Amino acid sequence: MAWRIGVDIGGTFTDVALIDDVSGDIGVAKVPTTPRNLAEGVLSALDMAMRRHGIAAADVGLLSHATTVVTNAILEEKGARAALITTRGFRDVLELRRSARADLYDLFQDAPATLIPRRRRFEITERIGADGTIVTPLADSEIDGLLAELKAARVQAVAVSLLFSFLNPRHEQRLGARLRAALPGVPVYLSSEVLPEIKEFERTSTTAVCAYVGPTLASYLERLQGAMRAKELPSLYVMASNGGILEATEAVAMPAMVVESGPAAGVVAAALVARQIGCPYLLSFDMGGTTAKASLIRDGQYETTPDYEVGGGASGNRWMHGTGHPIRVPVIDLAEVSAGGGSIAWVDRAGALRVGPKSAGADPGPVCYGRGGTEPTVTDCNLVLGYLDKGSLLAGDLPIDHAAAMGAITQRLAEPLRIDARAAAAAVIDVVNHAMAEALKIVSVQRGHDPRDFTLAAFGGAGPLHAAALASELGIARVLCPPIPGAFSALGLVSTDLKRDYVRTVYTNTAVADPAALEAAFAGLEREGATMLDRAGVRAERRRFERTVDARYERQSYELPIPVPPHVLDQAALGEMAQSFHDRHRQTYGHDNRSEPVQLVSIRVTAIGVIPPLPIRQRTMVQEAVHAVPTRRQAWFRGTGECTAAIYHRSRLAAGQMMEGPAVIESLESTILVPPAWLAKMTGDGFVVLTRFDRGNG
Repeated sequence: MAWRIGVDIGGTFTDVALIDDVSGDIGVAKVPTTPRNLAEGVLSALDMAMRRHGIAAADVGLLSHATTVVTNAILEEKGARAALITTRGFRDVLELRRSARADLYDLFQDAPATLIPRRRRFEITERIGADGTIVTPLADSEIDGLLAELKAARVQAVAVSLLFSFLNPRHEQRLGARLRAALPGVPVYLSSEVLPEIKEFERTSTTAVCAYVGPTLASYLERLQGAMRAKELPSLYVMASNGGILEATEAVAMPAMVVESGPAAGVVAAALVARQIGCPYLLSFDMGGTTAKASLIRDGQYETTPDYEVGGGASGNRWMHGTGHPIRVPVIDLAEVSAGGGSIAWVDRAGALRVGPKSAGADPGPVCYGRGGTEPTVTDCNLVLGYLDKGSLLAGDLPIDHAAAMGAITQRLAEPLRIDARAAAAAVIDVVNHAMAEALKIVSVQRGHDPRDFTLAAFGGAGPLHAAALASELGIARVLCPPIPGAFSALGLVSTDLKRDYVRTVYTNTAVADPAALEAAFAGLEREGATMLDRAGVRAERRRFERTVDARYERQSYELPIPVPPHVLDQAALGEMAQSFHDRHRQTYGHDNRSEPVQLVSIRVTAIGVIPPLPIRQRTMVQEAVHAVPTRRQAWFRGTGECTAAIYHRSRLAAGQMMEGPAVIESLESTILVPPAWLAKMTGDGFVVLTRFDRGNG
């Protein structure tokens, strides 16, 4: 490789991060996101980055992308005209769900909209039994009529989810072959290919999501790949929600795997930093233009969850079941709230100050951007408080209208609340900080961890502005701001491995399981993974397969993931797996029952194509003896009121330089706020570390 390039689409900006494999130098570029044509923003940002750093297409060894296309299609309900074919009598699985309510006592809540309406859900006569045997043969005579109805409905994609097809896919395969032959150009997603796993509703929902977003994703990636080929750039990879990257063709085959593409990249980069600096406990905090995300990293590893719901309501409720459309694929475990630099502040009819969930996004953006925005945002409030430069951002590429921001805050917030404009702006910051602190508590306190034991890693365009305040609220004593924080997620795109997960339900228990049969099942999944790695051209020495099993006690409804011993399965290995499950169960729930057999529900294999890791560092260009001399401007803080803050440019800081708050550290793509009673230090690797100090003790 030479240069690795990652392109990440955000709600407000599209970020590009570049790393030179030889020198380790890091570059960055940002352009406003283009919501009406996301590919245009990606290509514009890529062109700017390569021009600015003098990179030729032949010098690019890896090109990776995080996209919001799948998530946006679901949230905005702008997916394809999809159809669903199910076993006769099971047409309404998507609406029946699990009959669970997200909020038991909310009588007015609505269930999430169904992605495929009832008029495009069809039934066919067939039945596979719970043991995988054929109870009722597939009615081939009904297929011609079904095809006529699909053509009349002008469907753009078809999902097929037949009962117990994860045990016996024969009927789905026969039906799928007829559909693909008769409907050329219409993608057909079979649940036995998408998710051969128990849980009827989740399997159907995941397959329906793939059909709903598949054509949109395919069209988007085809346009991008065509433009990349025209520029003679390498093949495009896409960030998956499990923290790995995939070839674009793999993403199109399984669109549900890229639902949380962008947020996953930031957590991957934070985990890399945790391993690099030897930080065992790290809280990842990513605040962009529309949302803020939090995740927990222990011993350099992030956690994934197999259950995730997308859409159906406020993103802040993503950890609540029943609020969206379930997808059963591994997703990095993170909490997300509608709080970003573009979040709009408003006063409700009762006179209370609110922030979000509506966002100004990239178009028109905050009032201070001068693009037609009229409603004050978090960014406008940070500007009025003196935390952002009054003249411009992005090194002069983005002119700022300070007067317009002040006017909007005065008219929309200060006057209705009968307070000073800066007091109103500070109140907005307090509200949004509290919302983001709750997200951090979800991944720490609610998981049984004390946030005071952790370092807070803050990134995203707005993350370092709010990090010290969040740390103070949670009792965290140390904040880490990595290099290029405003494009940090894009670094995660080029510092992870090629990765795809495979699953199959086996439904046995450790007392009666046949080790040879289990070994054969694992080997089958590994062959599927090897085929994927063959297509990607991954050499044998860079291939790795990780095995896990979903285990539980009988009559339990939920499973725990258990690693499988790294050797051929035998009775001794089954015993090791059972002991591992008992230990994990006690650790998670506080009790176990070692006399009871352990039920093995599904087996999983993660196929990995190892990409050589890169350290994340940005060398300081200033000698240690030559410390930057700050300029000054007025800033407003809750505890002190108006005061004079020192203003530094990050590129002019020397390794070891200390900066006492109040201070602001500016860079092209982000701004770090050092409040009073905080101290910042520049490290030799380009990290800015914030720590609290007691002025009375020196």
